[in-house]
Order: sequence, then C-alpha cells, then structure tokens
Amino acid sequence: MRIEVLKSKIHRAKITQAELHYVGSITIDEDLLEAANMIEGEKVTVVNVNNGERLETYIIRGERGSGMVCLNGPAARKAQVGDIVIVISYASMKFEKAKTFKPTIIFPTPDNKLP
Repeated sequence: MRIEVLKSKIHRAKITQAELHYVGSITIDEDLLEAANMIEGEKVTVVNVNNGERLETYIIRGERGSGMVCLNGPAARKAQVGDIVIVISYASMKFEKAKTFKPTIIFPTPDNKLP
C-alpha cells in the first residue's frame, strides 16, 4: 500500500506579487525552493492564512535571493500582496517508509529570506 504524506512545506511566506495576466502557477525564490526540497514544476497546495483560500498549482523557479512569492494567472485572485501563505507538497510512498519519513519544513523570515 502507498499513501500520500507531507514532503515539504514553506510555512508562512509573504505574497510579494499577484500577476493575473500570466500563465498560472506560483513563482518562488530559488533559495526557498532549495531549502524546502522543492523543484520547478512540482505540484503544490497553497493555503492563504489571511482568507482561508486553498488552491493547487505548480512551481515556477523565481530569481535567487529575490524573496519572490508570486501567484500567477487565476490564482492571483486568491491572494493579495502581503497575504501570508503556506506552500505544501506531498509525496507518495510505501506505508512502512512513510512511518519514518521526515518532511522538510522551512520558516522564512518576514521578507521571505532564510533565517
């Protein structure tokens, strides 16, 4: 049996941009992606702490060191600049492996930098 478990989480990042007229996705600073063990194209769930919205999309790699967390396309309607979000990715693995798996969780600073 395989189950889905938390793989990675960027906990409480700040939305820096919302680009409605862009191909849909979320752009995230490459430093944050590396620290969170996430990659470009990975499916993620984005949870908006400010308004309770949840959405699924995929990651676009943002400029390293920029602090960028930008919702693009229709997802831009789900948050405003300054909103706090949690970005979550999951992995499918065998049940026994899942019992010992340790997810990667990062806590960016208020300006979306690594502490």
